[in-house]
Amino acid sequence: MFTLDDLARTIAERARTGEATSYTARLLGNGAAYCARKFGEEAVEFVIAAAADDEAAVSAEAADVLYHLLVVLQAREVPLSAVIGELERRTRQSGLEEKASRLA
Repeated sequence: MFTLDDLARTIAERARTGEATSYTARLLGNGAAYCARKFGEEAVEFVIAAAADDEAAVSAEAADVLYHLLVVLQAREVPLSAVIGELERRTRQSGLEEKASRLA
């Protein structure tokens, strides 16, 4: 089964090799801010697909969002495990309690 960890490893490998034919390497070569903007574009496309009630488009755009999120994490040198750890920490309390703790 393919996982987000598998994708994160592939992205890290493409970052290391910097192959000219790699879309991932090209994105990363443009810097973290560029990668973040691409992520934003993909997030907007996902929202549009979700609002249009098109399941196939939602699935495709969600894949783009996850990929570009992992690219941004790579560009910022934030491991996926740090994000998973944060999610795990947050699940130890109710969502409303967790949100309130961030507002304090």
